[in-house]
Amino acid sequence: MKIYTKAGDKGETGLIGGRRVSKADLRITAYGAVDESNSSIGLAISVLRAKKEFSDLVEILTKIQHDLFIVGSDLADPDYPSSQYNTPRTNEKMTYALEPVIDTLESELEQLTFFILPGGSTEASMLHVCRGVTRRAETVAVSLSKAESINPAVIMYLNRLGDLLFVAARIANKRQGIPDVAWQKP
Repeated sequence: MKIYTKAGDKGETGLIGGRRVSKADLRITAYGAVDESNSSIGLAISVLRAKKEFSDLVEILTKIQHDLFIVGSDLADPDYPSSQYNTPRTNEKMTYALEPVIDTLESELEQLTFFILPGGSTEASMLHVCRGVTRRAETVAVSLSKAESINPAVIMYLNRLGDLLFVAARIANKRQGIPDVAWQKP
């Protein structure tokens, strides 16, 4: 089977169910942003995998990539809350599963008493990029929710994932003995 179909050559694509929409449709932008988040996490995993002290983060982020595939599929199916296509749906349990992970990682860190800039180690910087991309995906999902019906668990999951990625970035610096970069008030 060829990867190219030419069906999108005029700027349209198909949603789950077959409805054709513009590639600029907010729904396409939303699940495209989720795909970008997933891709950025994949890049971070490839870098983190090189260091033994990040094996737990690699495992956590790999699970998250599977979750993000569900989130993207959920957004690609406009027939929420039901679908005749057996589309996997994001659920609150997915979000709740992130919370103890955040708590465990956070227990390694000192409490923040200042704002930090994205940076420090390469690994932390990559995780901050993942966080930023995820926050944008969340923002687009919120915009879509104002225009169409979507699963509210999508927004909840992306919000919590942004929190997890922030903590993971701080962990990456801490485990390498690199301080977080403090924002300096002008």
